[in-house]
Amino acid sequence: MQAIEVDAGDMFRTIGLDSIADDDPPAPELLVAHIDSGTAWIAESGEGLGVGYAIASMVDGEGHLDQVSTIAEAAGYGIGRQLIDQACNWTLANEMPSITLTTFRDVPWNGPYYRRLGFVELPEARWGPELTALVASERRAGIEVLPRIAMRKQLEGS
Repeated sequence: MQAIEVDAGDMFRTIGLDSIADDDPPAPELLVAHIDSGTAWIAESGEGLGVGYAIASMVDGEGHLDQVSTIAEAAGYGIGRQLIDQACNWTLANEMPSITLTTFRDVPWNGPYYRRLGFVELPEARWGPELTALVASERRAGIEVLPRIAMRKQLEGS
């Protein structure tokens, strides 16, 4: 999963965001905790190699997509969408009505991509305390090098 994250991060170099590409991948302990709790999904190639992953959690009583990444070679094959669907299915299975995420507003494979998948921008006035704390943590970590937004998707069946 860390190798997937590093490969996926290299896409940010193409738009001059080397600082984002250089971010460390999630710690192994965090990834193992997600795997153990059933909140991690890994997409594999036909050869059994990892080509993408997603991790989710609960934030303010909603599902939250913490991360979704695919290797560059896998871009455009719907793998990211399938992983996001897994996180949405987990959210519904845990009786949560919606899923949130934070992302870069204008990076094509971030905000515009999530809009196409039915996510809508969530105004800061509607953030719960946990989402507010998460965004503050991202800001302290230096992630906000371009405008970032929180988004929410209301899920069918909720």
